[in-house]
Amino acid sequence: MATILLIDDDKEVLLLNKKYLTGEGFQVFATNEPLKGIAFAKKNPLDCIILDVMMPDMDGYQVCSKIREFSSVPIIFLTGKGSEDDKIQGLITGGDDYIVKPYSLRELTARIQVILRRSGNIAKPADSNTLTIRNLTIDKLAHKVSYKGEDLGLANREYEVLLYFATHPDKEITFEELGNAIFGSYQDADRRSIMVNVSRLRKKMAIDFELENMLETVWSKGYKFITK
Repeated sequence: MATILLIDDDKEVLLLNKKYLTGEGFQVFATNEPLKGIAFAKKNPLDCIILDVMMPDMDGYQVCSKIREFSSVPIIFLTGKGSEDDKIQGLITGGDDYIVKPYSLRELTARIQVILRRSGNIAKPADSNTLTIRNLTIDKLAHKVSYKGEDLGLANREYEVLLYFATHPDKEITFEELGNAIFGSYQDADRRSIMVNVSRLRKKMAIDFELENMLETVWSKGYKFITK
């Protein structure tokens, strides 16, 4: 599964693109803050970055230059500026492709596939629509989770949280990482919302000792989903 980072100051665009690309089988992280995007790219392995050009604090060209100081990850620019000079600037700065707004999400997906093919990382949909961990079964198509055949009755946000945990097993997941994954961005104020959603999830996982103990709290940092 290819991992993609979206950097765009427009939260609505971020959420739309993230939802669509996740449905296409990509693992997607998103932020509306360029500096956080740079920091994330520095700490995490990525297959592609989708980068908006026109952002208020730091434009996409500047972000690209910063990322190129430590990474050769493919970068696709998204912008409303479609002149030849703008495209050339994007390529000279270190971009690999340049998509002018408005664009279709199907086109964006195709451009990502081409970039990944060139770099040797061909993006593929998830191998299965069902993820099974011990007695826990996640149906990605139906957005349902069952334990020993019993539906846990998760709300949409609870499902998103559990799916993220299940696809990142046995590793510490920070509040910021989880917030970026389920909200498209993260601010300190989001920690409370994350904790509430995890608490609700925990209550529904309390039907069995084994299931309840799969989710651990990492003090002051976040959580860990235990599968071993």
